[in-house]
Amino acid sequence: MSCPAVAQEVWFISDSTRPPLGSYVPARVINLDAAQRIEAELAATLPGDPSEAERIARLRLREGGTALQRRLQAAYQGVTDAWSLGVATVPAVVVDQRYVVYGESHVDKALARIDRYRREHP
Repeated sequence: MSCPAVAQEVWFISDSTRPPLGSYVPARVINLDAAQRIEAELAATLPGDPSEAERIARLRLREGGTALQRRLQAAYQGVTDAWSLGVATVPAVVVDQRYVVYGESHVDKALARIDRYRREHP
């Protein structure tokens, strides 16, 4: 299925355990647990000594450079965007930041529901 002609932007909001399904590729995939996963990578195997743990964490942050900064920024921006839309349940398919289908990982099916709703409620 292709995206309905009236849809300008499709987002899939979920977590890493529930990826988008179907043939339609959303413009944006937001994994709400992305920031936690990145932070877990940074904290993995840190020693118990607080000073040494801090030194290693700073080193990891420095070595990650701008790529790590971009990953963290994108992860937190996704959470902010989902929160600002009022997304309360995942997975969620959001069209044009206006229509939302909750509980459906299959993007094609969610788009069909939104398209049907739009036709029935012009």
